[in-house]
Amino acid sequence: MATTPDEAQPLPPLHGTALVLLTIAVAFSTFMEVLDMTIVNVAVPHIAGSLGVSANEGTWTISSYSLASAIMQPLTGWIARRFGEVKTFVVSVMLFVVFSMLCGLATSMPMLVFARLMQGAGSGPMVALSLTLLLASYPKTKQGIALALWAMTVVVAPIFGPILGGYLTDNFSWPWIFYINLPVGVLAGVITWTLLHKRETKTFQAPIDVIGLVLLVAGVGCLQFMLDNGNDHDWFSSPLITTLGLIALVCLTFLVVWELHAKHPVVDLGLFRQRNFTAGVVALSLGMFAFFGINVVFPLWLQTTLGYTATWAGLATAPVGILAFLLSPILGRNMHRLDLRMVVTFAFLVFAATAYWFSTFDSSASFSTLVLPRFVMGVAIPCFFIPLNQIYLSGLPAHEIASASGLANFFRTLGSSVSTAVTVTLWQHRGIWHHATLTESVAPANPAANQVIQGLTQGGLGRMQALGVTDQLVNREALTLAVNDIFWLCAILFVLLIPVIWLAKPPFGSAGGAVGH
Repeated sequence: MATTPDEAQPLPPLHGTALVLLTIAVAFSTFMEVLDMTIVNVAVPHIAGSLGVSANEGTWTISSYSLASAIMQPLTGWIARRFGEVKTFVVSVMLFVVFSMLCGLATSMPMLVFARLMQGAGSGPMVALSLTLLLASYPKTKQGIALALWAMTVVVAPIFGPILGGYLTDNFSWPWIFYINLPVGVLAGVITWTLLHKRETKTFQAPIDVIGLVLLVAGVGCLQFMLDNGNDHDWFSSPLITTLGLIALVCLTFLVVWELHAKHPVVDLGLFRQRNFTAGVVALSLGMFAFFGINVVFPLWLQTTLGYTATWAGLATAPVGILAFLLSPILGRNMHRLDLRMVVTFAFLVFAATAYWFSTFDSSASFSTLVLPRFVMGVAIPCFFIPLNQIYLSGLPAHEIASASGLANFFRTLGSSVSTAVTVTLWQHRGIWHHATLTESVAPANPAANQVIQGLTQGGLGRMQALGVTDQLVNREALTLAVNDIFWLCAILFVLLIPVIWLAKPPFGSAGGAVGH
């Protein structure tokens, strides 16, 4: 029987083996989603080479997934109320599995991008509802642990993602980074349905906000397409990019105005009236912008500039998850004793320090030199993810948690998606600028440049070949200086985010007002 959300009572908590199995199943689903964002990062050059496109076009495999996921996440609350949280979650997992298989079978970039779009669409409700189902199934006194376990899957995946992605890409082929989702997804879906299908949430017949949905898809779609293709079309000197930018601006502006007055909004912007939700989501999405920017550019730089294989790029990237994995349960158990704003501040300071540390490296940096700041950065990850999830959910009634989680995940993935496009473009532009600046030094009047060229010619190369090798050396240094610029800018953004989190006001209680202290 249909009911309003206000009448729906929270489900009684699970206990014992059932709770353990559900936690594993839900953790696997979240693990898959985060894994699929990081596992592709190290495989981009292989995918691009295999399908005959540039490395820049290869990043569409990352941003198309993030885009579709971002569009679907704000719909989570409406879909879950219409069809039930359990059914929506299980169908999302199964769609994710099917389109993972199609990603692996793709034979062209358009086919792969389409499969990644649909895979991302499946993952949207899956991630938001994984947190909602966990919180509904845990006793009130242990919901901090539930948050920590959920966040742990977010931080464990970056350990395995780059290594697994690199290993499968180098030793098998890139489609296997998608095929591994099949057994994991099927297991997660079957366990969740078995345990929860008799505990389905009550449904509520609400009409879909068609105008809001069209504005959302058009606005976010045009924005993402503009960001992905702007660099290739010389940005706003291109009529296509200018048109896409204007459509995105108009659609997103009208979306905000429309949703604030719609009776059944597709994006519940009313949540932003909650001070803690606003502060938490702004800090989360901009923090993810900087964090994800580092995680996209770093493996690309290692492979395209320093000559790392996908496996070694993965091994250099992965240590960020080690301390995160070890510290997450400790933080989860002790959150009620800490000022969560102080914990997030600590995370931003560590992120800023390690990003600045990265910005000091040159192209001769050894593997161990590169790994150390990645290892230290891991301290900040649980201090970033776990408290922010608790902050933005604090004070919200139980029936709003799915919508709030969906909307927060929307901004998180949009931040990641925009970050991919912006940082790759900025890296290339700064690389060109540094290359032009460094080339000015390769002149007959420069003794150092003459010495290098003479050394190469004495080694048996012709003068033109020697100049070609010199140009490669200049390009290597230019791209390294450019990646240093990206890391430095990310460090500044992390510092600027610290005052934002102090706009949130305690008490933060457990995860959501339904749990209240």
